[in-house]
Amino acid sequence: MLVDMRNICKDYPQGKETVRVLKDVCLQVNEGDYLAIMGPSGSGKTTLMNLIGCLDVQTSGEYLLDGENLLGANSNRLAEVRNRLLGFVFQSFYLLPKLDAIDNVALPLMYAGVPKKERRERAIEALKTMGLEERMNFRPNQLSGGQCQRVAIARAIVGKPKLLLADEPTGALDTASGNQIMDIFDRLNAEGTTIVMITHEQAIADRAKRISYIRDGILTDGGETHA
Repeated sequence: MLVDMRNICKDYPQGKETVRVLKDVCLQVNEGDYLAIMGPSGSGKTTLMNLIGCLDVQTSGEYLLDGENLLGANSNRLAEVRNRLLGFVFQSFYLLPKLDAIDNVALPLMYAGVPKKERRERAIEALKTMGLEERMNFRPNQLSGGQCQRVAIARAIVGKPKLLLADEPTGALDTASGNQIMDIFDRLNAEGTTIVMITHEQAIADRAKRISYIRDGILTDGGETHA
């Protein structure tokens, strides 16, 4: 099991009070799964994604990622786990505007200590898998939204993560570009990448293998899709 969350709660201080954003969340994701999490604004889905992605820590409960219990892990350990196991795709592409596509994609490898020649080769290969052979030397302002998101996906997969986390990956795209991105996700999952995706669009969620729903901090299993 890749993700094993047991009775996860997350509290945030609000003035003199404490607000519980996640309430006894239990979530299991096996290797090769493709899970969509749906929920309205303020439901806790982004908070949940941040916990899965080791960008935040739970208030209580147990979280095992690839068998490792992360309760009490310090920020350096969480950064190591993120770099080794996780890839992130966001609605906002978060590409560095002064870097071309190759250097944007190679950035996580630099943080991982991969030699310059190797990280450039791996970045080029990742961009080729996204169909961006003709755009590798372009900067973000020279690319369309769909192309920027494909660069962001290349950056997310260049380190060969076990788990790809996507937060509204089609939210800033038109329908045609969004469908292209979902086709890429389908292919990555077919090739063995585990994906957990947040979306508010039912048609996008239906592309996953199963759906969970979150409302008022409570996660429920919606079962398998027909994908």
